[in-house]
Amino acid sequence: MKPGDVVVGVLEGAAETKVRPAVVIASTTYLSERPDVLVGILTTRMPKPPASSDYSLQDWQVAGLRAESHFRAYVLTVHRSELTIIGHLSNRDWSRVKACVGNAFAK
Repeated sequence: MKPGDVVVGVLEGAAETKVRPAVVIASTTYLSERPDVLVGILTTRMPKPPASSDYSLQDWQVAGLRAESHFRAYVLTVHRSELTIIGHLSNRDWSRVKACVGNAFAK
């Protein structure tokens, strides 16, 4: 598992817990030191209005997703055994997702 991987698992969202996709946002260092993974959820519903920590994926099909998807900086910590890798974000989507994560956290 590595940063930018697209995974699926039973994940808690803002409204419900269900099988959903997410993006691994943990660093390589974090992943090498811990059994858990930090992920940001993916959703088919873009929030209105979108925040600076939301992003519509441009290459969602390449990432292994079945529908147009949007990143939300709704961060969860999940044990890696509960996740299945289905793809990886394109370079342009991964760059934008990292920017969204930066916008969501104090610096």
